[in-house]
Amino acid sequence: MAASEDVTRAPACPILMDSFQLVELEDVDKVLGEARATTCILDPCPSWMVREARGGLAEWVKVVVNASLWEGIVPASLKLAVIKPLLKKPSLDPTQLDSYRPISNLPFLGKVLERVVAAQLQTFLVDTDFLDPAQSGFRPGHGTETALVALVNDLRRELDRGSVSLLVLLDLSAAFDTVDHGILLGRLAGMGLGGTVLQWLHSFLEGRSQMVLLGDACSAPQPLSCGVPQGSVLSPMLFNIYMKPLGEIIRSFGVWCHLYADDVQLCHSFPPVTKEAVQVLNQCLAAVSDWMRANKLKLNPDKTEVLLVSRRAEQGIGLQPVLDGVALPLKTQVRSLGVLLDSSLSLEPQVSAVAGRAFAQLRLVRQLRPFLGRSDLATVVHALVTARLDYCNALYVGLPLKTARKLQLVQRAAARLITGAAYRERTTPLLSQLHWLPICYRAQFKVLVLTYKALNGSGPIYLSERISSYEPTRTLRSSGEALLSIPPASQARLVGTRDRAFSVVAPRLWNSLPSDIRQAPSLLGFRKKLKTWLCAQAFYE
Repeated sequence: MAASEDVTRAPACPILMDSFQLVELEDVDKVLGEARATTCILDPCPSWMVREARGGLAEWVKVVVNASLWEGIVPASLKLAVIKPLLKKPSLDPTQLDSYRPISNLPFLGKVLERVVAAQLQTFLVDTDFLDPAQSGFRPGHGTETALVALVNDLRRELDRGSVSLLVLLDLSAAFDTVDHGILLGRLAGMGLGGTVLQWLHSFLEGRSQMVLLGDACSAPQPLSCGVPQGSVLSPMLFNIYMKPLGEIIRSFGVWCHLYADDVQLCHSFPPVTKEAVQVLNQCLAAVSDWMRANKLKLNPDKTEVLLVSRRAEQGIGLQPVLDGVALPLKTQVRSLGVLLDSSLSLEPQVSAVAGRAFAQLRLVRQLRPFLGRSDLATVVHALVTARLDYCNALYVGLPLKTARKLQLVQRAAARLITGAAYRERTTPLLSQLHWLPICYRAQFKVLVLTYKALNGSGPIYLSERISSYEPTRTLRSSGEALLSIPPASQARLVGTRDRAFSVVAPRLWNSLPSDIRQAPSLLGFRKKLKTWLCAQAFYE
């Protein structure tokens, strides 16, 4: 399918949703209570005050929201944004404008209205199964961790087969800010939206303006002719709809992909003796580039990275993809969604980086210890240290002891800091006292939670597709035990696959659980029972 055809011709689709449901008083009260109390200079009073006084304001907010939904019009006063430039990374040059991210600060009432619309659109997207199955950005049950678990699982399985994989991490410039309104409205109509729903979304996109606030100085408002505002509630959902055709184009070349909003990752795996593999990948990249141009999105070949995943580095000789005439050098290490991936998928660079940053945070927190009580100190440690250890820790399952020890040392130091224990005191009793699972058990906990979600419909489809229920050839006692099928040794030869690939290790861990935990009726109940069981495994055996 040519990119130009994709842009100019939206697929014929009957109107499936032409009006919004009007909200009731209890709906408005719930939205007001759940909305973040962000501050905007355009608001007549602080948003926290609106939340506190929602009992008396909910009726008025209901009238405004329902009038907007009924008439299909977004008030102009709610479409003015205040831009507060945010430095993307501390290491970037603050004197360069492209070092900043233009985050839109919008009126509180506008965000309340967007939340109401977003909830109804989300239901529609789920019912119609419209979004790309590989898209993980801003979707319930999806996240960077689920995307990385699926990506690393597939790379490990290909490595086990002896294949070579090229992982291409595309870089886009200001993707949210260059969305073409006409193309987006065409996609919205093509997915079955019409009537006042499409009219409301057209009103939401058109007539927007923004002004930049820097210190006490504020620029004059400037009109916006394209883009969806970063910081808006609806923008991520609209951007996912805008990007929908891209995954289909990539997969048409036999290349698989993972998407997280504007973070696009392509992966092509092939036997090391294949010479045509790079040609296929280059054709795919050319089609992606054409689609991006037709959809007013800008690719940066100079910032696009390629990771070679193979058993031997020399297998990458002659495998250099090309994007828009720029040869993309093969790297042995890239950062994907905040995680450092290396060519052998050992994750040693990632673990070393996490441990180093966590120890640096611990040294800072130690200076606060004289001024904080134990509970406050534990909160700070959790926010600055434990959260780092837990980010995407499903990837840490099966880590070699030498590698896992770096993270365990951080956890022990954090436990000593909170409890005030001496350096030589044993930390196992301290972890038990704090109800902290050791690092290896925390990784198992995360994998099992992802498995439970995948099996019970609250996780991504792409994870549930990578595991399957155990179905014996004849009726056995284990038939009703909710067991999973474990891939045979012939399909998982390498230790790195057997111990660390989600599709192999998740069934093994799942089947080791007691039946009452596997069959827990709710996620909350499952998590409680699972942690109790893992604590018993870690501290009392």
